Parts: sequence; structure tokens; C-alpha cells
Amino acid sequence: MQPAYKKMAPYLIVLLIGTLLGGLIAGCSGNQLAKPAPKNVSFIPNLQQPAQADSLSDARNTPVVRAAQTVSPAVVGITNKAYARDYFNRKVLVEQGTGSGVIFDVNGYIVTNYHVVENSQELVVSLADGRTFPGKVLGSDPATDLAVVKVEASDLPVAVLGDSNGLMVGEPAIAIGNPLGLEFQGSVTAGVISALNRSLEIGERKFQLIQTDAAINPGNSGGALVNADGVVIGINSAKISVAGVEGIGFSIPINTARPIIQSIIEKGRVIRAYLGVGILDKASAAQYGYELRIDRGVYVAQVAQGGPAAKAGIREGDIIYKVAGIETNSVADLRAAVDAQSIGANAEVVIGRSGKTQTVNVLLEEMPAE
Repeated sequence: MQPAYKKMAPYLIVLLIGTLLGGLIAGCSGNQLAKPAPKNVSFIPNLQQPAQADSLSDARNTPVVRAAQTVSPAVVGITNKAYARDYFNRKVLVEQGTGSGVIFDVNGYIVTNYHVVENSQELVVSLADGRTFPGKVLGSDPATDLAVVKVEASDLPVAVLGDSNGLMVGEPAIAIGNPLGLEFQGSVTAGVISALNRSLEIGERKFQLIQTDAAINPGNSGGALVNADGVVIGINSAKISVAGVEGIGFSIPINTARPIIQSIIEKGRVIRAYLGVGILDKASAAQYGYELRIDRGVYVAQVAQGGPAAKAGIREGDIIYKVAGIETNSVADLRAAVDAQSIGANAEVVIGRSGKTQTVNVLLEEMPAE
């Protein structure tokens, strides 16, 4: 009968013992490497580190990014301050509001809105790089809501003023400014050009504005509306603030602003044509408690003595229907029609008098400074 096992050869016994010892040694080594962590110490999974890139990818380096990088350094904050009386009747300088502006010349010329600097007694201009300068209003034009501010500095970042006449509805529009004040300085919002030549009546003036859905909020006034090429095509000015209405903002076309800016720099004010009449439409007459019974046109309530209208024979009580072929059914209509004419132009004015219509030629003069 064969035994249930065979006697092992000596060399097999040695090999088996070596293998067991090796396993014990390896086990001991593993236990040394994996000894328990100290209490209150936690381990984080081995997350990948973020990839480091020296430049933006094409996907991220969009026209909006490039436009913001180009124009943002030239967009400033403008803080309007004026004197007031405190509780103890002391004269103190208080902040009236903060808006935006755009540097368009290295020598410190800044374009902004008139309502940003209105009634200011001190201006503080805050640059994107943190520097501040006192600002001086060189001149303003309430009729177009534009003003020019000057700071005594040089080698400033400058924005390039573009051409608003070539704009297309639907192209990108980027608004840069300081919504709600300097806390949000240099904010960038993007949208599109929603419409062109929007006619908006503000007070007794009619404005032809760019409409955009790029967010424009209080504090953005006077800031830049920029196209995808990184040039300024408008000065942000207004927003429709009505419950339930979003994304309707307006900007003054830069081609409208450019001659206004130039005139302010050269002459300190804007030179316009002058008709020399005081007029009322139905809405303005109602404000004074009168009912104006006319179907169209504007009522001549006053004629300036020695003015162009008086020289042409226009009288108080006349109704002006047209100026230079433009219908004038409101005060804003007439102002816009006269503003569109050059000084020294002969304008045909269609009037109504005693139920009859007639045309007179008026030689338009320069509007008096006052």
C-alpha cells in the first residue's frame, strides 16, 4: 500500500520556507507603509490639477472678451458732488450720484451724459486702474444729454470712436460702465443691436437713439456701447424702467455725439440754428391749464423781438405746420426740425393764420448763448 504522501525533497522544503519568510517580510513592509493615519487628519482624493494655459483658447477669446479688454481701461467712473446743509446747518459736500464716462483723448478729455454732471460743484473721476482725478465740466448740451469733462492728466488709455452709421440690427453690442455705482465699476454686459433710429421724446426734445438689449442700469449712463471690433459706437444714456419690461436700453449714436463733442471743446457750447418762437402743443398747453383746440401743428405763444421768425412776419397766434418740409405736431417735432437746419439756411415755414395756410421763408440765425 502506497503512503498518502511522498516524502519531500530537502530542496523543496528550503524553497517553501523561503517563500513563507518572503511573504511575512513583504507583509511587514506593507503594514509599515499603510499604518493608520493620525486622528483628525483627512485625505482628499487625488484630483487632477487645473491645466495651466499661457493664453486663452479660441473658444474663450471671443469678440466680447477682446472688446472688453480694449475699451474697459478707457471707461471711467464720474462722481457728482454738491454742497448741502447738514442737520446743524453746516455746509457739507455730499455725493449726488455716480455715472460713467469714456476717455477719447490722451490729454484727459472725457465724454459723458449731461445728467451725470448736472448741477455738480465738484467731480471726481475714477480710472479703471484705481487712480482718481478732479474733473472739470468743459461744456454740456442738455438737448442731446451730452457733456465733456476734462482731467489734468496725460498718457491716459483711450477708446477709439467708431462709425454708428454702418450698424446692423442683430450685430453684437457690448455695454461697459458702472451700474449702481463704483462698487460695480467696469461691468461688462453683452447683447445685440435691437433697433436703429429709435425716436424717443424726453422732455421737449426728440432723440434718435440706438436700441440694445445689453443690460444698461443706473450708473451706466455716459458709458460706452461697443461693437465686436472694439470701437465705441454709442454713449449709453437711457433705459425704459417699467414693471415687466426688460432688455430695452438706449444709446446716443457716436456720429450724433461727435460734432456735439467737437463744438463743446472748441466753443464751450453747441451752436444751433434759431427760429425765435415760443410754442405750445396740446400736451404742454394742458400742463399750464389750457385746452389747445387744434388738430395739428403747434401754437405760437410768443415771438422773440428781432428774431428770425419776427423778421419773416410770423405772429403770436399763428399755427406752425411744417419747418423745412418736416411736420411739426409737437414741441419736440419743431425743435428737431430746427436743429436739423444749418445756421444761415432759408427754411420754408408753413403756417396757419385766420383759417388760411401760407408759407414764409425764414433766415435761421445762430441761437443766442442764453
